[in-house]
Amino acid sequence: MAAPDIPKQYKAAVYDDPGKISVKIETLDTPEPGPGEVLINLTHSGVCHSDMGVMEKSWLALPYPTQKGQVGGHEGVGVVVKMGPATERAVVKVGQRVGVKWVAGNCGSWRGGGGGKGELGKKRVDGRYRPGTFQQYVVSQADYVTPIPDNLKSEDAAPMLCAGVTTYAALRRSQAKSGQWVVILGAGGGHIAVQLASRGMAMRVIGIDAGSKEKLVRDCGAEHFIDVSKHDDKSITEEVVKTAGGLGASAVIVCTSSNKAYAQSIDMLRFGGTVVCVGVPEGTPEPIASALPGKLVFKSVTITSVAVGNRRDAIEVMDFAARGENHTPFSRLVAKIAWA
Repeated sequence: MAAPDIPKQYKAAVYDDPGKISVKIETLDTPEPGPGEVLINLTHSGVCHSDMGVMEKSWLALPYPTQKGQVGGHEGVGVVVKMGPATERAVVKVGQRVGVKWVAGNCGSWRGGGGGKGELGKKRVDGRYRPGTFQQYVVSQADYVTPIPDNLKSEDAAPMLCAGVTTYAALRRSQAKSGQWVVILGAGGGHIAVQLASRGMAMRVIGIDAGSKEKLVRDCGAEHFIDVSKHDDKSITEEVVKTAGGLGASAVIVCTSSNKAYAQSIDMLRFGGTVVCVGVPEGTPEPIASALPGKLVFKSVTITSVAVGNRRDAIEVMDFAARGENHTPFSRLVAKIAWA
């Protein structure tokens, strides 16, 4: 196979005025992959809601503000065009199609790390403090990129690299079993979670969102849908409990970034249930209003969280997608970028 023709420069979409919705196309020098790294020619990138949070600097909980010139994006698909030093044992090779995730790599240390969750030590995060996937070329850790199945289109694979892998990891961490009720709060934006739960993991799904999302959510496999606009805090939790056999759901996956949704989540659970935090509210951080110690103790409730899945989760969710179990109907909106 002939060596790919790699240009000395390429184009990238950068945040030229962080704090505002503003992107500028700039020409950058093509980077060289370092030890253990690969250079990828990106062809597709998804756009995640968190990209907006980073661009607008609306996530006040982040330790550092977004810098001017940051390249966003963390749902990239492309082809490996160059291997760096010390990649002889890498599972990917030149010419192979791979995906680049939010976590692009880590230090590999257990100290202060993931405790078996597959997110070890210090992470390398794409699209926040290192260049992301809104560009034509990116360097990534060879053992952390995700191989893309041959029968899965790149535009369908891209959203799986964050929305897919994160919600899949959230469902796994919830400990909910097949046949049990799971609530997806923000089920329109979390429609991949609905698909994975209902079609891939045989869970019974209650989707909650605005009424305009009902058809999408039901088409994705939700058994029951609740329109948030028709309920107050008390009636919405009562409907969930009633639907789930009078006991409540085994798990609530909070995909929305609404503090109100988080406050409602705990009362939707049955005894021993689990809330999994996924969506990150913008603005000044607030505690979960209903997370009272007595309530948590007497209901034996668990509150956990998922920032993103691990390498195993990514491979498994790609397999689901390749078999047609999950997809996003909006994938064509995140297809090829027409570089100016």
